[in-house]
Amino acid sequence: MTDREREFSQLVKDNQGLIIKVSRLYTNSTEDEQDLFQEIVLQLWRSYDTFRGQSKISTWMYRVALNTAITLFRKKTKSPQTDELMDYHHRDYVEDDDEKQQQISLLYKVVKMLPKMERAIVMMYLDDLPYREIAETLGISEVNARVKMNRLKKTLKELMEKYA
Repeated sequence: MTDREREFSQLVKDNQGLIIKVSRLYTNSTEDEQDLFQEIVLQLWRSYDTFRGQSKISTWMYRVALNTAITLFRKKTKSPQTDELMDYHHRDYVEDDDEKQQQISLLYKVVKMLPKMERAIVMMYLDDLPYREIAETLGISEVNARVKMNRLKKTLKELMEKYA
């Protein structure tokens, strides 16, 4: 394994939570989630040499992960869907607290109901990314990111109450 490969492998290991979140929000089954995770890692590897450090590494990773997820999502929506929305099961990396797990599961369920751009905004907001970075990643203005997130908070609250 070359130094570059080791460096990339460590980068993926250090940021796998980001990739897992994107994979969860844009898939409906464990198999699809795993496939998307692998596809994101592949796309990150393919574009690794083009990363110039002009943005944070996490911003670049989000951009690649979201573009990969959205591209695959578009391809899948062209073919008939037979999956039920949100056949989700928690993994070992989620705390073992039942009430908290139920809240997290409900949050994932309602976030998956949002359009793809809004899903990305919510995910990055929940990761405590600054609006500037959210805007840069998605190619929108910082003001637009703030406005969208404020509207999404209300929408999410309503959906959480409806499905609780």
